Amino acid sequence: MNPEHLQLLVTRTMPYGKYQGRLIADLPGHYLNWFAREGFPSGELGKLLALMQELDHNGLSSLLEPLRRQAR
Repeated sequence: MNPEHLQLLVTRTMPYGKYQGRLIADLPGHYLNWFAREGFPSGELGKLLALMQELDHNGLSSLLEPLRRQAR
């Protein structure tokens, strides 16, 4: 796991769709799970969504809290 990718989860926003403009770290689990079933987009966005889905699925989203505070 790349620490820089974790930082991007709390600073990068979803560029399109129903949750456009929302931080990737704030995307709902059902939306992340939909991508996991249907396929993540290619490139960096897909990697970030897959990482966030993994964190959310395993109940590890709270690990992002220190990074959230740092990003403010």
